[in-house]
Amino acid sequence: MKRLKPVRLGVIGCGGMGSSHISYFDKVNGLAFTAVADILPAAVKRHTEKHPNLKGFSSGAALMKSGLVDAVLIATPHYDHPVLTRLAFQHGLHVLCEKPVAVTAGEAERTNQAYRKVKGKVVFGVMFNQRTSPAWRKVRQMVTEGWLGEITRVNWIITNWFRSQAYFNSGGWRATWGGEGGGVLINQCPHNLDLFQWFVGMPVEVTAQVALGKYHRIEVEDEVIATMRFKNGATGVFITSTGESPGTNRLEITGDRGRLVTDGGSTIEFIHTEQSVSTFCKTTLERFANVPATRMTIEVPAGAAWGGQHQQVTQNFVNAITQGETLIAPGTEGIHGLELGNAMLMSGLLGKPVKLPTPRGAYAALIRKLAKRSAFKKVVAGGSKGDLATSA
Repeated sequence: MKRLKPVRLGVIGCGGMGSSHISYFDKVNGLAFTAVADILPAAVKRHTEKHPNLKGFSSGAALMKSGLVDAVLIATPHYDHPVLTRLAFQHGLHVLCEKPVAVTAGEAERTNQAYRKVKGKVVFGVMFNQRTSPAWRKVRQMVTEGWLGEITRVNWIITNWFRSQAYFNSGGWRATWGGEGGGVLINQCPHNLDLFQWFVGMPVEVTAQVALGKYHRIEVEDEVIATMRFKNGATGVFITSTGESPGTNRLEITGDRGRLVTDGGSTIEFIHTEQSVSTFCKTTLERFANVPATRMTIEVPAGAAWGGQHQQVTQNFVNAITQGETLIAPGTEGIHGLELGNAMLMSGLLGKPVKLPTPRGAYAALIRKLAKRSAFKKVVAGGSKGDLATSA
Protein backbone atom coordinates (compact mmCIF):
# COMPACT_ATOMS: atom_id res chain seq x y z
CA MET A 1 0.00 0.00 0.00
CA LYS A 2 3.10 2.25 0.03
CA ARG A 3 3.31 4.77 -2.80
CA LEU A 4 5.72 7.48 -3.91
CA LYS A 5 3.37 9.64 -5.96
CA PRO A 6 1.23 12.37 -4.29
CA VAL A 7 -2.20 11.26 -3.14
CA ARG A 8 -4.78 12.78 -5.47
CA LEU A 9 -7.58 13.93 -3.16
CA GLY A 10 -11.12 14.97 -4.01
CA VAL A 11 -13.45 16.79 -1.62
CA ILE A 12 -17.13 15.86 -1.64
CA GLY A 13 -19.19 18.66 -0.09
CA CYS A 14 -17.49 22.06 -0.15
CA GLY A 15 -19.58 24.13 2.20
CA GLY A 16 -18.29 25.36 5.56
CA MET A 17 -16.32 22.28 6.66
CA GLY A 18 -15.22 21.20 3.20
CA SER A 19 -13.91 24.69 2.46
CA SER A 20 -12.19 24.80 5.82
CA HIS A 21 -10.29 21.63 4.98
CA ILE A 22 -9.38 22.90 1.52
CA SER A 23 -7.81 26.02 3.07
CA TYR A 24 -4.88 24.05 4.54
CA PHE A 25 -4.29 21.51 1.75
CA ASP A 26 -1.25 23.39 0.47
CA LYS A 27 0.43 22.66 3.82
CA VAL A 28 -0.13 18.88 3.64
CA ASN A 29 2.90 17.07 2.25
CA GLY A 30 2.19 14.46 -0.41
CA LEU A 31 -1.32 15.69 -1.19
CA ALA A 32 -2.54 16.81 -4.61
CA PHE A 33 -5.97 18.48 -4.51
CA THR A 34 -7.50 17.45 -7.85
CA ALA A 35 -11.31 17.46 -7.65
CA VAL A 36 -14.30 18.86 -5.81
CA ALA A 37 -18.00 17.98 -5.85
CA ASP A 38 -21.13 19.71 -4.62
CA ILE A 39 -24.74 19.85 -5.80
CA LEU A 40 -24.53 23.64 -5.62
CA PRO A 41 -22.78 24.94 -8.79
CA ALA A 42 -21.75 28.15 -7.04
CA ALA A 43 -19.93 26.17 -4.35
CA VAL A 44 -17.97 24.24 -6.98
CA LYS A 45 -17.23 27.38 -8.99
CA ARG A 46 -15.86 29.16 -5.94
CA HIS A 47 -13.08 26.59 -5.69
CA THR A 48 -12.42 25.84 -9.36
CA GLU A 49 -11.90 29.55 -10.01
CA LYS A 50 -9.35 29.70 -7.23
CA HIS A 51 -7.60 26.48 -8.33
CA PRO A 52 -7.36 26.51 -12.15
CA ASN A 53 -6.38 22.81 -12.46
CA LEU A 54 -9.18 21.65 -10.18
CA LYS A 55 -12.03 19.67 -11.75
CA GLY A 56 -15.56 20.25 -10.48
CA PHE A 57 -18.44 17.78 -10.31
CA SER A 58 -22.11 17.99 -9.38
CA SER A 59 -22.13 14.70 -7.46
CA GLY A 60 -19.86 12.58 -5.36
CA ALA A 61 -20.51 9.57 -7.57
CA ALA A 62 -19.32 11.45 -10.68
CA LEU A 63 -16.16 12.55 -8.89
CA MET A 64 -15.40 8.97 -7.84
CA LYS A 65 -15.87 7.67 -11.40
CA SER A 66 -13.63 10.35 -12.91
CA GLY A 67 -10.33 8.58 -12.39
CA LEU A 68 -8.88 11.83 -11.06
CA VAL A 69 -8.66 10.84 -7.40
CA ASP A 70 -7.03 8.22 -5.22
CA ALA A 71 -8.87 9.33 -2.10
CA VAL A 72 -11.88 11.38 -1.02
CA LEU A 73 -12.61 13.63 1.94
CA ILE A 74 -16.35 13.48 2.66
CA ALA A 75 -17.79 16.67 4.17
CA THR A 76 -21.49 16.41 3.32
CA PRO A 77 -24.51 16.35 5.66
CA HIS A 78 -24.52 13.31 7.90
CA TYR A 79 -26.91 10.93 6.16
CA ASP A 80 -24.66 10.83 3.10
CA HIS A 81 -21.50 9.93 5.02
CA PRO A 82 -21.92 6.13 5.13
CA VAL A 83 -23.43 5.89 1.64
CA LEU A 84 -20.61 7.86 0.03
CA THR A 85 -17.98 6.04 2.10
CA ARG A 86 -19.19 2.64 0.94
CA LEU A 87 -19.43 3.86 -2.64
CA ALA A 88 -15.81 5.03 -2.43
CA PHE A 89 -14.76 1.58 -1.21
CA GLN A 90 -16.45 0.09 -4.28
CA HIS A 91 -14.28 2.36 -6.44
CA GLY A 92 -11.13 1.35 -4.56
CA LEU A 93 -10.67 4.80 -3.05
CA HIS A 94 -9.22 5.78 0.31
CA VAL A 95 -11.68 7.65 2.55
CA LEU A 96 -11.31 10.38 5.16
CA CYS A 97 -14.83 11.01 6.49
CA GLU A 98 -15.97 13.98 8.53
CA LYS A 99 -17.65 13.11 11.80
CA PRO A 100 -19.97 11.41 12.36
CA VAL A 101 -19.35 8.37 10.17
CA ALA A 102 -23.14 7.85 10.09
CA VAL A 103 -26.33 8.87 11.85
CA THR A 104 -27.00 5.44 13.33
CA ALA A 105 -24.67 2.80 14.69
CA GLY A 106 -26.38 0.32 12.38
CA GLU A 107 -25.24 2.29 9.32
CA ALA A 108 -21.75 2.62 10.79
CA GLU A 109 -21.69 -1.14 11.29
CA ARG A 110 -22.62 -1.66 7.62
CA THR A 111 -19.74 0.63 6.63
CA ASN A 112 -17.31 -1.30 8.83
CA GLN A 113 -18.48 -4.54 7.24
CA ALA A 114 -17.89 -3.06 3.80
CA TYR A 115 -14.44 -1.86 4.84
CA ARG A 116 -13.40 -5.32 6.01
CA LYS A 117 -13.73 -6.48 2.38
CA VAL A 118 -11.22 -3.86 1.17
CA LYS A 119 -8.98 -3.59 4.24
CA GLY A 120 -5.34 -3.64 3.23
CA LYS A 121 -6.18 -2.06 -0.11
CA VAL A 122 -7.60 1.28 1.04
CA VAL A 123 -7.24 3.48 4.12
CA PHE A 124 -10.33 4.55 6.09
CA GLY A 125 -10.03 7.45 8.52
CA VAL A 126 -12.44 9.71 10.40
CA MET A 127 -11.93 13.39 11.21
CA PHE A 128 -11.64 13.11 14.99
CA ASN A 129 -9.26 16.06 15.16
CA GLN A 130 -9.51 16.44 18.93
CA ARG A 131 -7.51 13.24 19.28
CA THR A 132 -4.50 15.37 18.32
CA SER A 133 -4.79 17.51 21.46
CA PRO A 134 -1.78 16.91 23.74
CA ALA A 135 -4.02 17.22 26.80
CA TRP A 136 -6.49 14.60 25.61
CA ARG A 137 -3.67 12.31 24.54
CA LYS A 138 -2.16 12.68 28.02
CA VAL A 139 -5.49 11.83 29.67
CA ARG A 140 -5.72 8.68 27.57
CA GLN A 141 -2.14 7.75 28.43
CA MET A 142 -2.77 8.20 32.15
CA VAL A 143 -5.86 6.00 32.06
CA THR A 144 -4.47 3.25 29.82
CA GLU A 145 -1.15 3.10 31.70
CA GLY A 146 -3.02 2.63 34.98
CA TRP A 147 -2.13 5.88 36.74
CA LEU A 148 -5.66 5.97 38.19
CA GLY A 149 -6.05 2.23 38.75
CA GLU A 150 -9.44 0.75 37.98
CA ILE A 151 -11.85 3.51 36.92
CA THR A 152 -14.76 4.08 39.29
CA ARG A 153 -16.39 7.26 37.97
CA VAL A 154 -16.18 9.64 35.02
CA ASN A 155 -17.99 12.99 34.66
CA TRP A 156 -17.84 15.32 31.67
CA ILE A 157 -19.68 18.63 31.60
CA ILE A 158 -19.22 19.91 28.06
CA THR A 159 -21.55 22.86 27.59
CA ASN A 160 -19.23 25.25 25.73
CA TRP A 161 -20.78 24.32 22.38
CA PHE A 162 -22.96 27.46 22.38
CA ARG A 163 -24.66 28.10 19.05
CA SER A 164 -26.89 31.04 18.13
CA GLN A 165 -30.18 30.79 16.28
CA ALA A 166 -28.38 32.34 13.31
CA TYR A 167 -26.11 29.30 13.17
CA PHE A 168 -29.05 26.94 12.88
CA ASN A 169 -30.71 29.22 10.31
CA SER A 170 -27.59 29.08 8.11
CA GLY A 171 -28.52 25.74 6.53
CA GLY A 172 -31.95 24.24 6.00
CA TRP A 173 -30.67 20.77 6.89
CA ARG A 174 -29.18 21.87 10.20
CA ALA A 175 -30.84 20.78 13.45
CA THR A 176 -33.48 18.69 11.69
CA TRP A 177 -34.25 14.98 11.96
CA GLY A 178 -34.43 14.67 8.18
CA GLY A 179 -31.27 16.61 7.37
CA GLU A 180 -28.97 15.92 10.30
CA GLY A 181 -30.50 13.08 12.30
CA GLY A 182 -30.24 14.88 15.62
CA GLY A 183 -28.79 17.90 17.37
CA VAL A 184 -25.91 18.42 19.78
CA LEU A 185 -25.15 14.69 20.05
CA ILE A 186 -24.71 14.19 16.31
CA ASN A 187 -23.27 17.59 15.36
CA GLN A 188 -21.11 19.11 18.11
CA CYS A 189 -20.49 16.23 20.52
CA PRO A 190 -19.20 13.40 18.31
CA HIS A 191 -15.72 14.62 19.31
CA ASN A 192 -16.46 14.42 23.03
CA LEU A 193 -18.34 11.13 22.78
CA ASP A 194 -15.40 9.68 20.88
CA LEU A 195 -12.92 10.96 23.47
CA PHE A 196 -15.14 9.73 26.31
CA GLN A 197 -15.02 6.12 25.10
CA TRP A 198 -11.37 6.54 23.98
CA PHE A 199 -10.51 7.33 27.59
CA VAL A 200 -12.62 4.86 29.58
CA GLY A 201 -14.34 2.47 27.17
CA MET A 202 -18.02 1.87 26.61
CA PRO A 203 -20.73 1.63 29.27
CA VAL A 204 -23.25 -1.19 29.31
CA GLU A 205 -26.32 0.97 30.02
CA VAL A 206 -27.34 4.60 29.50
CA THR A 207 -30.17 6.64 31.00
CA ALA A 208 -30.69 10.15 29.68
CA GLN A 209 -32.90 13.20 29.63
CA VAL A 210 -32.96 15.19 26.39
CA ALA A 211 -34.60 18.53 25.68
CA LEU A 212 -35.80 19.24 22.14
CA GLY A 213 -35.58 22.88 21.11
CA LYS A 214 -35.17 24.15 24.65
CA TYR A 215 -32.93 27.08 23.71
CA HIS A 216 -33.49 27.37 19.96
CA ARG A 217 -36.25 27.15 17.36
CA ILE A 218 -35.17 23.69 16.25
CA GLU A 219 -36.78 20.24 16.26
CA VAL A 220 -33.84 18.29 17.71
CA GLU A 221 -32.03 18.09 21.05
CA ASP A 222 -30.02 21.05 22.33
CA GLU A 223 -29.50 19.76 25.90
CA VAL A 224 -28.63 16.30 27.21
CA ILE A 225 -28.03 14.93 30.70
CA ALA A 226 -26.98 11.29 30.69
CA THR A 227 -25.89 8.81 33.35
CA MET A 228 -24.07 5.58 32.57
CA ARG A 229 -23.25 2.26 34.15
CA PHE A 230 -20.09 0.31 33.23
CA LYS A 231 -19.46 -3.42 33.40
CA ASN A 232 -17.16 -3.09 36.42
CA GLY A 233 -19.75 -1.05 38.33
CA ALA A 234 -18.23 2.34 37.51
CA THR A 235 -20.60 5.21 36.80
CA GLY A 236 -20.54 8.04 34.31
CA VAL A 237 -22.24 11.39 33.75
CA PHE A 238 -22.28 13.33 30.48
CA ILE A 239 -23.89 16.78 30.27
CA THR A 240 -23.96 18.90 27.13
CA SER A 241 -25.82 21.85 25.65
CA THR A 242 -25.70 24.36 22.80
CA GLY A 243 -27.66 26.90 24.82
CA GLU A 244 -25.29 27.84 27.64
CA SER A 245 -22.92 30.79 27.59
CA PRO A 246 -20.42 30.91 29.13
CA GLY A 247 -20.18 27.15 28.92
CA THR A 248 -18.09 24.64 30.84
CA ASN A 249 -15.62 22.03 29.66
CA ARG A 250 -14.73 20.01 32.76
CA LEU A 251 -13.63 16.40 32.66
CA GLU A 252 -13.14 14.42 35.87
CA ILE A 253 -12.03 10.78 35.97
CA THR A 254 -11.74 8.96 39.30
CA GLY A 255 -10.13 5.60 39.91
CA ASP A 256 -8.92 3.35 42.70
CA ARG A 257 -5.55 5.15 42.71
CA GLY A 258 -6.53 8.77 42.26
CA ARG A 259 -8.36 11.40 40.27
CA LEU A 260 -7.65 13.68 37.33
CA VAL A 261 -9.46 16.89 36.48
CA THR A 262 -9.05 19.16 33.50
CA ASP A 263 -10.93 22.34 32.63
CA GLY A 264 -10.66 22.90 28.91
CA GLY A 265 -7.47 20.90 28.47
CA SER A 266 -4.82 23.54 29.31
CA THR A 267 -3.71 21.77 32.50
CA ILE A 268 -4.46 18.42 34.15
CA GLU A 269 -4.72 18.27 37.94
CA PHE A 270 -3.84 14.79 39.19
CA ILE A 271 -4.13 13.47 42.74
CA HIS A 272 -2.40 10.11 43.14
CA THR A 273 -3.13 8.00 46.21
CA GLU A 274 -0.28 6.18 47.89
CA GLN A 275 -2.25 2.95 47.92
CA SER A 276 -5.47 1.43 46.65
CA VAL A 277 -8.48 3.34 47.92
CA SER A 278 -10.58 0.17 48.14
CA THR A 279 -7.87 -1.65 50.10
CA PHE A 280 -7.36 1.30 52.47
CA CYS A 281 -11.12 1.53 53.00
CA LYS A 282 -11.29 -2.13 54.06
CA THR A 283 -8.15 -2.27 56.20
CA THR A 284 -7.69 1.05 58.00
CA LEU A 285 -8.62 1.16 61.69
CA GLU A 286 -9.17 4.93 61.60
CA ARG A 287 -12.78 6.07 61.31
CA PHE A 288 -12.21 9.43 59.60
CA ALA A 289 -8.99 8.81 57.69
CA ASN A 290 -8.30 9.77 54.09
CA VAL A 291 -5.89 7.91 51.85
CA PRO A 292 -2.52 9.72 51.74
CA ALA A 293 -2.06 11.24 48.30
CA THR A 294 0.25 13.39 46.20
CA ARG A 295 -1.06 16.26 44.11
CA MET A 296 0.54 17.31 40.83
CA THR A 297 -0.25 19.66 37.97
CA ILE A 298 0.55 18.57 34.44
CA GLU A 299 1.00 21.58 32.16
CA VAL A 300 0.29 21.47 28.45
CA PRO A 301 3.03 23.30 26.48
CA ALA A 302 2.04 26.87 25.63
CA GLY A 303 0.54 27.12 22.17
CA ALA A 304 0.17 23.35 21.88
CA ALA A 305 -3.07 22.84 23.78
CA TRP A 306 -5.01 21.78 20.70
CA GLY A 307 -2.34 20.04 18.65
CA GLY A 308 -2.43 19.87 14.87
CA GLN A 309 -6.20 19.33 14.64
CA HIS A 310 -7.71 18.90 11.13
CA GLN A 311 -4.46 19.46 9.28
CA GLN A 312 -2.66 16.87 11.39
CA VAL A 313 -5.40 14.28 10.84
CA THR A 314 -5.27 14.91 7.08
CA GLN A 315 -1.47 14.70 6.99
CA ASN A 316 -1.66 11.47 8.98
CA PHE A 317 -4.24 10.11 6.50
CA VAL A 318 -1.93 10.88 3.57
CA ASN A 319 1.03 9.36 5.44
CA ALA A 320 -1.01 6.23 6.14
CA ILE A 321 -1.57 5.83 2.40
CA THR A 322 1.98 6.61 1.30
CA GLN A 323 4.04 5.29 4.21
CA GLY A 324 1.80 2.94 6.18
CA GLU A 325 1.65 5.30 9.18
CA THR A 326 -0.79 4.29 11.92
CA LEU A 327 -4.02 6.30 11.78
CA ILE A 328 -4.78 8.74 14.58
CA ALA A 329 -8.49 8.01 14.12
CA PRO A 330 -9.36 4.84 12.18
CA GLY A 331 -12.75 5.13 10.50
CA THR A 332 -13.88 1.85 12.01
CA GLU A 333 -13.67 3.44 15.48
CA GLY A 334 -16.28 6.03 14.53
CA ILE A 335 -19.02 3.62 15.56
CA HIS A 336 -18.21 3.76 19.28
CA GLY A 337 -18.99 7.39 20.14
CA LEU A 338 -21.91 7.24 17.71
CA GLU A 339 -23.29 4.23 19.54
CA LEU A 340 -23.01 6.12 22.82
CA GLY A 341 -24.85 9.14 21.39
CA ASN A 342 -27.56 6.91 19.88
CA ALA A 343 -28.14 5.32 23.27
CA MET A 344 -28.44 8.70 24.99
CA LEU A 345 -30.90 10.02 22.43
CA MET A 346 -32.97 6.84 22.41
CA SER A 347 -33.14 6.76 26.20
CA GLY A 348 -34.17 10.41 26.38
CA LEU A 349 -36.82 10.12 23.67
CA LEU A 350 -38.32 6.91 25.06
CA GLY A 351 -37.92 7.80 28.74
CA LYS A 352 -36.20 4.58 29.78
CA PRO A 353 -32.70 3.10 30.12
CA VAL A 354 -31.04 1.69 27.01
CA LYS A 355 -28.59 -1.19 27.11
CA LEU A 356 -25.61 -1.19 24.77
CA PRO A 357 -25.16 -2.13 22.02
CA THR A 358 -28.14 0.04 21.07
CA PRO A 359 -30.92 -2.00 19.41
CA ARG A 360 -30.09 -1.42 15.74
CA GLY A 361 -33.52 -1.92 14.21
CA ALA A 362 -35.43 -0.08 16.93
CA TYR A 363 -33.16 2.95 16.80
CA ALA A 364 -33.22 3.13 13.00
CA ALA A 365 -37.03 2.93 13.06
CA LEU A 366 -37.19 5.73 15.66
CA ILE A 367 -34.98 8.06 13.61
CA ARG A 368 -36.81 7.17 10.40
CA LYS A 369 -40.14 8.05 12.02
CA LEU A 370 -38.79 11.41 13.22
CA ALA A 371 -37.20 12.13 9.82
CA LYS A 372 -40.44 11.52 7.95
CA ARG A 373 -42.20 14.27 9.86
CA SER A 374 -39.17 16.56 9.89
CA ALA A 375 -39.26 20.09 8.52
CA PHE A 376 -36.42 19.03 6.21
CA LYS A 377 -37.62 16.52 3.63
CA LYS A 378 -34.74 16.22 1.17
CA VAL A 379 -33.05 13.36 2.98
CA VAL A 380 -34.95 10.73 4.96
CA ALA A 381 -32.97 8.29 7.05
CA GLY A 382 -31.35 5.78 4.77
CA GLY A 383 -32.92 7.40 1.71
CA SER A 384 -29.81 8.77 -0.01
CA LYS A 385 -28.56 6.78 -2.96
CA GLY A 386 -25.02 8.12 -2.79
CA ASP A 387 -25.33 10.65 -5.61
CA LEU A 388 -25.42 13.68 -3.35
CA ALA A 389 -22.56 15.99 -2.54
CA THR A 390 -24.32 18.61 -0.49
CA SER A 391 -22.41 21.29 1.39
CA ALA A 392 -21.98 20.71 5.10
